[in-house]
Amino acid sequence: MIPNYNAIHNKFRLNGSHYTFNKLKDVAYSYIKEGKPYEKHIGEFLLQWTDSSKTVTVKTSGSTGKPKTIKLYKQAMVHSAIATGDYFNLKPSNSALLCLPATYIAGKMMIVRAIILGLQLDLVEPSSRPLELVKRKYQFAAMVPMQLRNSLGKLSKIKTLIVGGAKVSDDLENKIQNCSTVIYATYGMTETITHIAVKKLNRQPSSKFEVLPNVQITQDERDCLVINVPYISKAPIITNDVVNIHSNTAFELLGRFDNVINSGGIKIHPEQLETKLTPFIKTDFFIASRENETLGEEVILVIEGQEQKLLNDVFKSFDKHEIPKEVLFLKTFKRTVSGKINRTKTLESSKR
Repeated sequence: MIPNYNAIHNKFRLNGSHYTFNKLKDVAYSYIKEGKPYEKHIGEFLLQWTDSSKTVTVKTSGSTGKPKTIKLYKQAMVHSAIATGDYFNLKPSNSALLCLPATYIAGKMMIVRAIILGLQLDLVEPSSRPLELVKRKYQFAAMVPMQLRNSLGKLSKIKTLIVGGAKVSDDLENKIQNCSTVIYATYGMTETITHIAVKKLNRQPSSKFEVLPNVQITQDERDCLVINVPYISKAPIITNDVVNIHSNTAFELLGRFDNVINSGGIKIHPEQLETKLTPFIKTDFFIASRENETLGEEVILVIEGQEQKLLNDVFKSFDKHEIPKEVLFLKTFKRTVSGKINRTKTLESSKR
């Protein structure tokens, strides 16, 4: 039986203390009035969670379009929390760490999982090194790739870690292969109430994402992923992510439809070329395109920072049509509020 959103699991703990639904309001007011900035954001979410509305207001990151505010049903968030709990076999009294800001859905959902599943949730200030002052071990936590990279020496404190917000680079993936922590990349967005699929990055890593319970996947005519999650939306959620579907429960992510380059009738996925380039370029970069009278589009490489000489074998694994016709160096990239590279705005700024 699925609990109602205003039901608090009797094993739930927040920084070691149990609270009833009504007492959470007092915690919320306390955080807002007297807390540190990150605690104020937690307080604001708890206030929304305990109010009379059936929905909460959340902000999208803006990585695939303009940032916007949307409403999510609290009961749908409960279903999402249970799906994550079922997949990762999370049990009441399991310890969990919140080291992400509660301004976005990933941080909010860690709180909801704790309330609904009965997790013992500890809060630490979100930072690039979240495990620096952590003394105990946790069964479950969520991070962004930068936090993972800066926590490599302390990952033994986490049993299971999910990583989202951006792609984990091949270089970082190589560095986590011998970790005792089981680490998963997540696929999802604000509209799907965080992840609807995960893939293992170490301890028998996989190239395929596996969907959570009760998630159905198909493709549209563009080969983009279409997600059906009855507890979130009656209508299918249509994405711009080009995928290969391997089964009813597994898919491989190829890249963004918006980013696909059509060069002389050949479709090129920039994300796949970027994976090949990662070992050779140490600053941020991305693959883009520009108009070509003959081919329609041609590939270019955009690198952040000072001009640098690239090694001769950088493009050795590229097909002829994949090799960039120009390498463009820009002082700084445009980024979204959550720190992701905004390719469109970066390219626009380079033409001014």
